Amino acid sequence: MTDAALPDALAEIRDEFLELAEPDRLQLLLEYSQDLPALPARLEGHPELAERVAECQSPVYIIVEVDQGIVAMHATAPPEAPTTRGFASILAQGISGLTAAEVLAIPDDFPQSIGLTRAVSPLRIAGMTGMLLRVKRQVRAKTAV
Repeated sequence: MTDAALPDALAEIRDEFLELAEPDRLQLLLEYSQDLPALPARLEGHPELAERVAECQSPVYIIVEVDQGIVAMHATAPPEAPTTRGFASILAQGISGLTAAEVLAIPDDFPQSIGLTRAVSPLRIAGMTGMLLRVKRQVRAKTAV
């Protein structure tokens, strides 16, 4: 993965994980799970706006908004799925506020770069990758002229 395409917010999150010993990385992921931003009130009660992330075993839904070229990612994930919730939180915090071009330039292998491939199952990493790819697909769809 090249750092040139990785936005500062995601690079900082990645570095935060990589600075820790492997056993401590899972704890940091659990802390991120507690920081998943709540859906804005205007989006609550509108399931038709959300896309289910089928790659995740847990019911994870994302909503991507693009306003004047700036992306906002919103996600819901159940508290009883802290790993998945943590991944959703990382992406929501790292992607929201970026331009559409910055989001589309995020390397698809970002989930593998944060040092959790031995701490969580490949299925969970695939779920985070699925979230990222769905966000990028939605950004493409919402910025197509």
